Amino acid sequence: MVEKIEDQAPYEVHLGDLFDGPMDLLVHLVKKNEVDIYDIPIALITQQYMEYLEWMKSMNIDLAGEFLVMAATLTHIKSRMLLPIQGEEVDDEDPRMEIVRPLAEFLQLRYAAEDLLERDQLDWDVFVRTDLDDAKAWPEGEPGDLIQVGLFELIDAFQEIVKRVSPAYSWDITPDTISVKSRISQITDILEERGSVSFQELFEAQAARLDIIVTFLAVLEMAKFQLIRIMQHVESGIIRIFYG
Repeated sequence: MVEKIEDQAPYEVHLGDLFDGPMDLLVHLVKKNEVDIYDIPIALITQQYMEYLEWMKSMNIDLAGEFLVMAATLTHIKSRMLLPIQGEEVDDEDPRMEIVRPLAEFLQLRYAAEDLLERDQLDWDVFVRTDLDDAKAWPEGEPGDLIQVGLFELIDAFQEIVKRVSPAYSWDITPDTISVKSRISQITDILEERGSVSFQELFEAQAARLDIIVTFLAVLEMAKFQLIRIMQHVESGIIRIFYG
């Protein structure tokens, strides 16, 4: 554990509006657990939701108020599900509908937005970047289908990397013990030279736990300012970072 330096504020990553919100986290958990949104195991989803929040807090990633509101909503629904059902309340609405309705609406809007993005748009392909389609960028050869990686998929990938280094990953991060800006500069140099790099490769040379977390925070900062694009190969699951 890195000792916290007195009178130093912990380094925080402010994600802004670029990254996913609480509804995206719910969708991620529903897909991860392969459950029906109309039959959500509320206790399990609430537990996992809270674990993500605790993990992000431990990493000094700022949490928008909406995340805490959703946490309170899930906890409230969970408590209602635990209450004994009285005879005259048998026909009452399932408490989970409080979250199912907005979740279904959210998915409908998101799918509609994704459908619009797939349609041809005027001048959409005038300036084509070839690096995403470069077969050399993917060890499998042909790139195949690529998808944009969200914050929570990125967190899952990072957690797997951390677990291989140490089963415990809790740090106190201060400005004097890390330099995210320096790591951003290093990653930029790598991308300027190579065009792209796999997410895994960024951490292979990082021996210390602190170096690993600095790299992850640097990736988040670069994504926030749209300096990089993070894509995943559908077939292999490989996550790759592209410059610009």
